[in-house]
Amino acid sequence: MKKGIALLLALCLCLGTVAALAEKAPIAKEDVKIGFIFLHDENSTYDKNFIDAAKAACDKLGIAYVLKTQIPEGEQCLTTAEELVEDEGCNIIFADSFGHESFMLQAAKEYPNVEFCHATGTQAHTAGLANYHNAFASIYEGRFLAGVAAGLKLNEMIANGEFAAEDAKIGYVGAYPYAEVKSGYTSFFLGARSVCPTATMEVTFTNSWYDEALEKEGAQMLIGRDVKLVSQHADSWGAPTACETAGIPNISYNGSTVSACPNTFIVSSRINWEPYFEYMINCVVTGEEIAADWTGTIETGSVELSEINEAAAAEGTAAKIEEVKAGLLDGSIKVYDTATFTVNGEALTTYLADVDDLGDFVGETEVIKDGYFAESEYRSAPYFDLDIDGIEILGA
Repeated sequence: MKKGIALLLALCLCLGTVAALAEKAPIAKEDVKIGFIFLHDENSTYDKNFIDAAKAACDKLGIAYVLKTQIPEGEQCLTTAEELVEDEGCNIIFADSFGHESFMLQAAKEYPNVEFCHATGTQAHTAGLANYHNAFASIYEGRFLAGVAAGLKLNEMIANGEFAAEDAKIGYVGAYPYAEVKSGYTSFFLGARSVCPTATMEVTFTNSWYDEALEKEGAQMLIGRDVKLVSQHADSWGAPTACETAGIPNISYNGSTVSACPNTFIVSSRINWEPYFEYMINCVVTGEEIAADWTGTIETGSVELSEINEAAAAEGTAAKIEEVKAGLLDGSIKVYDTATFTVNGEALTTYLADVDDLGDFVGETEVIKDGYFAESEYRSAPYFDLDIDGIEILGA
């Protein structure tokens, strides 16, 4: 018996030693260096949003950093990550595009003592790597608020006799038919329809995250189909400037375009990445584990709207947005409330989403709870991939 107890104690001590070794040692701020990998450069509204936040967070905390731009979603991402570790001495690597993930995972396996953080990725919670992490934010709430601004503008134009209520059609320029984009345009549409119930929407895809010509052509095509307002999930100013030329109200993404579109820009939603960058830096400095999936919210300061352009927005937009924001914060408003939309004419009571993203495209996680679709609650990146009634996908 005594021998058995001794062995048990030895085992416990051994496990305790392993656990202690697994703990991350704090790193002094002056020894922290971050390598950032960006898909495009500051000409892309998407990447500029990340770049500005990276500089602000690092400067605020006094952290050294290296920026690598124009890194495509291919082997160059892996090579760049390796160079940032080997040549630059970075102990945190961050990449900002969905297609970077497989290469970031490979690099994380090669360098277990370096932290790899990735935006819009889906595999951190299943990869089993202590040094690989995904992050995103509940931007669907920001898009919902922007949609409210769109719906109010439609109502104003209807009241002014510019078109009938049944003609309140929105156009949307999307990048790819991925869950991230579908989640975005669906939440935007639901926000618009929450105040303008007759609203419908047409969506066109460019099949590129950044192509100014295609985005402009997409907006022009939608305007030719008599849409009354245009929004987007694409990274250039192509769609907003097309709207300014045509005199069509526009709601952009990732930053204000009012400087180029003073007469048509209403508002923009964006993810503020500063809170996450500060969080990951502080985790490394204190030795705390970085969350495998981190989801920023309105409360964390991660979901923001730009300043409203009163010259283009409907009267009362700011007050209404604050009212709806309060509802989102206290939980009385749910973006994907299943009572507010149907799929193929039927209310949604159950849905298995492909949260684990194992490459089989098979849903395994029930995401309908308490009467709403629980977006970004089971992983940080969006997994809303439904086609709801009222939205037409052009070319489908």
